[in-house]
Amino acid sequence: MVEHLHGAEGEEPAVTLDAFLDQSNATAVRLEPDDDARALIPHLGRLALIEVAFPKFRDGRGYSSARILREAGFTGELRAQGDVLVDQIPLMKRCGFDSFAPEAPQNQAAVDAALARYDHVYQGAADAAVPVWKLRHG
Repeated sequence: MVEHLHGAEGEEPAVTLDAFLDQSNATAVRLEPDDDARALIPHLGRLALIEVAFPKFRDGRGYSSARILREAGFTGELRAQGDVLVDQIPLMKRCGFDSFAPEAPQNQAAVDAALARYDHVYQGAADAAVPVWKLRHG
């Protein structure tokens, strides 16, 4: 499901990575494409939200950030924000995103269809989906 989360009631605003690393009380951080997600690994336990910016749909660095954070054990909300397209959402979910804040409105039926399009996956990712080859061959 695509959630439009701009200005959610009572939500703490996400601070930049640099601001987060310079303070001790923030629980939400925003990563820009050129930020190194690994800098957050020692702090994952105190974060409730990590927002990853996608200023252009063709910039895939946020996918890597998401997978790094999930594989390091982050269990909080991981939000893709910006130029998020319907056909990217299934891939973003595989990398670990669980909420989305696209700049342009999304058609929920199109998102649901994209998420339901394929029953199987072919490689491991940050999600729990078992690759089809492993289902076949154990």
